[in-house]
Amino acid sequence: MIHIVLFQPEIPQNTGNIGRMCALTRSRLHLIHPLGYTINDRNLRRAGMDYWYSLDVHEHARWEEFLSSPAAPRRLWLLTTKTSRSFWTARYEDGDGLVFGSESAGAPEWLHTELGDERRITIPHANPELRSLNLSTAAGVACYEAIRQTGLLA
Repeated sequence: MIHIVLFQPEIPQNTGNIGRMCALTRSRLHLIHPLGYTINDRNLRRAGMDYWYSLDVHEHARWEEFLSSPAAPRRLWLLTTKTSRSFWTARYEDGDGLVFGSESAGAPEWLHTELGDERRITIPHANPELRSLNLSTAAGVACYEAIRQTGLLA
């Protein structure tokens, strides 16, 4: 199983798209609070997340709670624009977690430090004038590469 970890996500539609992808790939979704929205039936319906209740989703009040959870990944990869190491060079394993920072700020510096240089990866792109992919697109691209390498959908 691949784990998708959203650190303080802000946009419910991004979380909804990522949740749908997680449900389809049987990946586990972790949401690290605070969230920029409230998860309730009304918001879920508005974001088209009718599959939410079949999703393996875990909410954590803070990072430390996430790390100590029995549902946590075995090891973590931080997707960031602050590295030159391509996500294609990482060797993913069953049980790995892909960590994504918030839409507006990315991952905080302390999280970069905690995970270290060897666990920071980026999705390369051809236009250096643009910062990065949308959060839900990046999560999809990275998740499917991890799944391809591990053979979890084969």
